[in-house]
Amino acid sequence: MASHHQSPTKHTMRTRRRNSMAGSERSVGSKKPLPPYPSRQLTILALCRICEPIAFMSIFPYIWHMVRDFKITEDESQISFYAGMVTSAFTFAEFSTSFIWGRLSDKIGRKPVLLMGMTGTGISVIMFGFAPNLWVALGARALGGFLNGNIGVLQTTVAELVTVKAHQPKAYTVMPLVWCIGSIVGPMIGGWLAKPVEGFPGCFSRDGIFGTFPYLLPNLFSAICVFIGVIVGLLFLEETHAERKHRHDPGIELGRSLMSRIWGSEKVEENKGKLPAKAVPEEERPLLSENDELLPGYRTGSARSLSPPDTVSEESLDLEEGGGLELAEAERAPAGKVFSRAVIMVIISYGILAFHTMAFDSLLPVFLSTSPPATEIPAKLPFKFADGFGWDTQTIGFILSVQGVYSLASTRLLFPFVANKIGALRLFKIMSVLYPLLYLFTPYIVLLPDSLRKLSVYGIVVWKMTFSTLAYPSNAILLANSAPTTLTLGSINGAAAMTASLCRALGPIISGFFYTQGMESGYSGLSWWVAGLVAVMGAWVGLQITEPKGRMDEKEDMDETTEDEPRTTTTPNKDDRTRPSP
Repeated sequence: MASHHQSPTKHTMRTRRRNSMAGSERSVGSKKPLPPYPSRQLTILALCRICEPIAFMSIFPYIWHMVRDFKITEDESQISFYAGMVTSAFTFAEFSTSFIWGRLSDKIGRKPVLLMGMTGTGISVIMFGFAPNLWVALGARALGGFLNGNIGVLQTTVAELVTVKAHQPKAYTVMPLVWCIGSIVGPMIGGWLAKPVEGFPGCFSRDGIFGTFPYLLPNLFSAICVFIGVIVGLLFLEETHAERKHRHDPGIELGRSLMSRIWGSEKVEENKGKLPAKAVPEEERPLLSENDELLPGYRTGSARSLSPPDTVSEESLDLEEGGGLELAEAERAPAGKVFSRAVIMVIISYGILAFHTMAFDSLLPVFLSTSPPATEIPAKLPFKFADGFGWDTQTIGFILSVQGVYSLASTRLLFPFVANKIGALRLFKIMSVLYPLLYLFTPYIVLLPDSLRKLSVYGIVVWKMTFSTLAYPSNAILLANSAPTTLTLGSINGAAAMTASLCRALGPIISGFFYTQGMESGYSGLSWWVAGLVAVMGAWVGLQITEPKGRMDEKEDMDETTEDEPRTTTTPNKDDRTRPSP
């Protein structure tokens, strides 16, 4: 195990000395091949994740109407403020616990924390559907936030599954893709199933449960999605934590048993490499499993073999993870080493990005729901004007779904292409600089003629989603690459999620407050321009970000170094001679 922590020069000298004593040399003329892309586990992770964006996004088409039905105020200009409170209750609560969940995942593993988070989401959406007043709705949303720390843990899981930079542009689009799908399904479900008595009078009675609780049906749909996600995760999601991934998992065992009954034992055996490895007690587990030989790039220290004294294997040069020693070093590492300046700057930029994009997401449906003022306020361009669209929940839900469809295509096709061309760092800086323009121009679409209004809304939505689908995965890659070790990723991503949750909580509240003030004073663009000023701050922070050499760069450098150095394994040789590698 000491060879994991020696410099390449020392290691090469020892290799040559051993080879001169006992063996013949095998040259390695080609670059170390990349490990396979972990598509199966990323797919399972996506199936677990999909329920949360559906639940989160489904409330946006009807939240303004729901708050109005609570009759908390007779002044409709105040409704956007209370709607922002409901939207933010989840993220405020999530802020208070995200770092705790991240730290807990470093200790007990990623899978248990993810399953607990999904369970919390399921409980909260059912409570939200039955909410008879604003305070119960706030409590339900807050409960979901307290019990859910999945944002940071999901990013950590992806980072542990993907250990080479070549796979990052593709892998880091998976969770945004899932969010895009949720942003398609969620608003459609929320817009179509809210108030089913009015939307489907032939199917639902006003005297029934859905007449009493008009917003229960979309939340029941979300709860079913959450339940399915928990089942999939329990049965098929593998642990990725370096020190927990080989422990016995009854859920995986049950999943394998069910698969063998469905597909037959021969089919399961045939796809053994694709199914989760059977968990066995640690004392009965071999030092090096069959899969570890096939997938060296994704092997952890706890599953490595100990090379014999006179044999040096290629795998001994793998510095990706160092097992128990790395865990001990990670636990002893001071906060200043884990949270370096590079990590802190990426986290701050992530928080600012979360603030103004969440402000946009909460403002847009309110902007489209707001009716023109009853008393016309004289306009004084370019800044003083007040107007609204007055569209219904079905129209808004459809627009938000179109937003999701476009973002799905942009995330899948545009981001990997651009990121591979210019790199995550340069891409994020460009997006940070251009974002303020979006908030400057958005409020002016309300001044366009009716024939151009809807087209302009779609244009703004495409503009916003293009930027989001390029900025968020870039930031996630920068954060993962800045981490000194995978065993601290839970804490780092927990801190990032905590920061983003606070900013996502403040975004709707602050933007809702300025939207109300702006509508009352005749400046309907006020909230958008405030978000633009925050985006200007984000541009300044984004330009300060650097991408230091991280754990993956060290691994790649090691691979390149060992290509140029003679690297050998020993085999019996009757002449007991060695030949230098070409």
